[in-house]
Amino acid sequence: MPTIRRGAPGDNRPAGFVSGHASVFERTDLSGDRIRAGAFARALRERGPGGIRMLWQHDPAQPIGVWTKLVEDARGLYAEGRLALDTAQGRDAFALLRQEALDGLSIGFRARHSRPLRDGGARRLLLDIDLLEISIVTFPMQEAARVREARGDLLPRFADAARRIAEATLSASLKEFPCRR
Repeated sequence: MPTIRRGAPGDNRPAGFVSGHASVFERTDLSGDRIRAGAFARALRERGPGGIRMLWQHDPAQPIGVWTKLVEDARGLYAEGRLALDTAQGRDAFALLRQEALDGLSIGFRARHSRPLRDGGARRLLLDIDLLEISIVTFPMQEAARVREARGDLLPRFADAARRIAEATLSASLKEFPCRR
């Protein structure tokens, strides 16, 4: 399992930032599909990142954020996005990513054009894909499709806010009830 890169002090990424390859070209997945470079071009042009949903475990009832950048690069379909940390599902997904309890990415799609294959376990070559969603998952069908970066950790900010609230509360209570000797 690859290590997820984490943010450093002064990191300028937004809280909940995630990135990685949602699909890798010319590599057979566990269902026997192999994706050709260029297969996502039409969907990316027609939908753009805003038209591709970020879901939790392919559940359409659980959107967990937004994809902000989707591009085909030399390796595959590269994705960047932001988890919705003001939702329970977004916070849970971020916590699990940060703990490296999961790191999979998986695509939800319809094949527009494919051709049969009988090569090394591959059953079809996908040439044109209507990409509907990219999910953060426990077990990706394409084993090389992984989150590589999860940054913008909110925990230090939450800890600092909790400390300030505790100090303010303690300070106020001491003023209300002065000690007498």
